[in-house]
Amino acid sequence: MTVAFMSRLSAPSAPLKHAWEHTVGSGRALVALRADWQAQLRRCHDELGFRHVRFHALLADEMGTLVSHQKEPLYSFFNADRIWDFLLSIGMRPFVELGFMPDILASGRQTVFQYRSNVTPPADYEAWAGLIRRLVGHWVERYGIAEVRQWFFEVWNEPNLPMFWTGTQDDYFTLYRHTAQAIKGIDGSLRIGGPATAMTAWIDELLDYCEQHRLPVDFISTHIYPTDPLGFEGADTEELLANSPRDLLRDRARFVRDHARDRPVYFTEWNISSNQRNPYRDGPFAAAYAAKCALETDPFVDGYSFWTFTDIFDEEAFPSIPFHGGFGLLNLYGVPKPVYRTFQLLHRLGSERLPVEGTHETVDAWVVRNGRTITVLLTNHAQPRHAIVTQHVEIRLTDASVPLTASIERIDEDHANPRRRWREMGKPEYPSHSQVEQLEEASRLVKEPLDLFYEAGTIRFDVDLPPHAVVAVTLTFVPEPSDAGGVA
Repeated sequence: MTVAFMSRLSAPSAPLKHAWEHTVGSGRALVALRADWQAQLRRCHDELGFRHVRFHALLADEMGTLVSHQKEPLYSFFNADRIWDFLLSIGMRPFVELGFMPDILASGRQTVFQYRSNVTPPADYEAWAGLIRRLVGHWVERYGIAEVRQWFFEVWNEPNLPMFWTGTQDDYFTLYRHTAQAIKGIDGSLRIGGPATAMTAWIDELLDYCEQHRLPVDFISTHIYPTDPLGFEGADTEELLANSPRDLLRDRARFVRDHARDRPVYFTEWNISSNQRNPYRDGPFAAAYAAKCALETDPFVDGYSFWTFTDIFDEEAFPSIPFHGGFGLLNLYGVPKPVYRTFQLLHRLGSERLPVEGTHETVDAWVVRNGRTITVLLTNHAQPRHAIVTQHVEIRLTDASVPLTASIERIDEDHANPRRRWREMGKPEYPSHSQVEQLEEASRLVKEPLDLFYEAGTIRFDVDLPPHAVVAVTLTFVPEPSDAGGVA
């Protein structure tokens, strides 16, 4: 049976904001000083368009921001500055997550992850506020207020989970109050937000608290994973995904938009699961799922930060296997996974989304205009243990002129899939330089010509879409004088 979609190219368009390009996630601050981390981020910025980066543990003792030295507080902002210097040099900016707790300020000893960041509330909230005032004031002095006004300051990470915050909800709101007052005391235009919660929690509660105490909330930030509640290494991620509604992330983005009280909404973490080791991330499943999520949530969010851009990531242990199911778009060696290629296709899309008629239980279609180019992006996605087969898809574009060129690019088991090539090599744990080059070659998008039919203002073409696939069909046109800048 053929799956049919139709789009009228003369129809009014809706904006496509590319919210997924606003910010991308990483692991922790210390790894941002590594040369390979910086090289991978530069590539992501250049090829995928990411503009901000967010990570944990900026204030952890390993960064040296505030430590006890000979029983006296010792401040050093050198390491943080080196990271910001690099970001600004490549045209990116920080989405600053203010955490975790320096040991010298902490009220307890509980830590998270193998790098042992303290997750307890401050013993003295005024001392915490003093650190924030001194740190942010230093950045304003070093980089200028015009620059720092373009950053985002987010208070903590997932305080609704005991592994990240041992205090209560009221304790978090107290932390938020002291942080907001410290930052706004430097300059009222600096942006502060939260609650940075898992599972889109505490949004109404934070806004109620801030309205009651006349505190600023410049933006709402929160997190979502389709396998929430929080997964963990060894969890049955396949079962969690199988039970996760196919449109969960779109529906939660709409929920947060409806509850944000007209404030900008930034999802500062999402991925196809929260399990640190998930083999679905290394293959085409993640590519198709991520494309669908990014495009479906775009109308409801201002930023949608994929967690993370790289497998250089060591919350539990530093990996060595090139394809180990890590969070990253790039693997340890900087080889793009299929999901990286999805973000590359998304980056090329224009900013005018045209309406599409047609529905299917596993296939979705988007039509996007970019000047004289039309892209039809198709996905074939189903959660694990749900039926999915190759679909024959027919696309009709009406009110169209004759296209100059038509090409197709594919991501699926047989295209842009370096893990398949790695398995054919025998799964080397430490691939040679030559093998890494082969994996890079296997990851590339290949543009091929596409046959299509044109008659009486209608373009028609057919595509076979395997399970867990992404297809981008790109048509280019010569504008006609009557088009007034359009292509159809």
